[in-house]
Amino acid sequence: MSAGNQTAVVEFILQDFSDDPQVGALLSVLFLLLYLMALSGNVLIITLIILSPGLHTPMYFFLVNLAILDIICTNTVLPKLLEILVVRLDTISYQSCLTQLFFLIWSVAAELLLLTAMAFDRYVAICQPLRYSTIMIWPLCAMLTVAVWTFSAINSSVHTGLITKLTFCGPNHIQHFLCEAPSLLLLSCSPTKLNNVMIIIADVCFGVVNFFLTLGSYGYIVASILRIRSASGKGRAFSTCSSHLLVVILYYSTVIYTYFLPGSGASMENGKVVTVLYTAVSPALNPLIYTLRNKDVKAALQKLAPAYW
Repeated sequence: MSAGNQTAVVEFILQDFSDDPQVGALLSVLFLLLYLMALSGNVLIITLIILSPGLHTPMYFFLVNLAILDIICTNTVLPKLLEILVVRLDTISYQSCLTQLFFLIWSVAAELLLLTAMAFDRYVAICQPLRYSTIMIWPLCAMLTVAVWTFSAINSSVHTGLITKLTFCGPNHIQHFLCEAPSLLLLSCSPTKLNNVMIIIADVCFGVVNFFLTLGSYGYIVASILRIRSASGKGRAFSTCSSHLLVVILYYSTVIYTYFLPGSGASMENGKVVTVLYTAVSPALNPLIYTLRNKDVKAALQKLAPAYW
């Protein structure tokens, strides 16, 4: 208990997916596989890019940061979820809950910003190919990356700090399998108006603004590709951004459902499934999307594999 924020609740109870042991066993295997896929796939992507000089370009520099964010996100959520399913330990301490909340908000906001930076990189590559090397210089890439990590960390610190000011003195059963801000606010015994206002501001700044910036970038990209006369040229141009576009569609569709449509009438179970998509499925699929649909990554993997096997 902390005297500073007058918190009476010292731990929270997280909600399981199902009370059926057989369903729980199946889910534990599924989430363990997703966890291992996410960790191994993203570590492989990072290692491959670092060890392959041909991949030392801005696009793959951003991809390394995306892989790091995916690792942070899965390590924030899945270990505790597996503990709930396997060990049946559904409690989480107040401090651990806030820690999970901080890293979850940080990784989600940073990924939204990073996807926008990656969309800008693809815009320059497709729409301004002759100026790409002069625009996407390493100082700009480093500045964009620092901004992504810094602004998302500040955002997460603000939301987590505001929640520490709340009083939790009543029910401690979170209607979710993780600590999310909306779920925690429902349990607060003190006013949450400021928290809700800051969540709306963050949704607009990190969600709406980045969504339209990304959408605008791909609008220009599609228009530029359609102006290419040869079919082979269109195919090459589209192949350079198709992987990122798939990741954007997968990530934004789940995040929008979770954070922008909380009152749309969807059940809590649907909300859990959607949360799994952006915290577990998306990090596990991102390495596959970038390797299976990217000739440069596959070529680097084929070249590097014989040297280590």
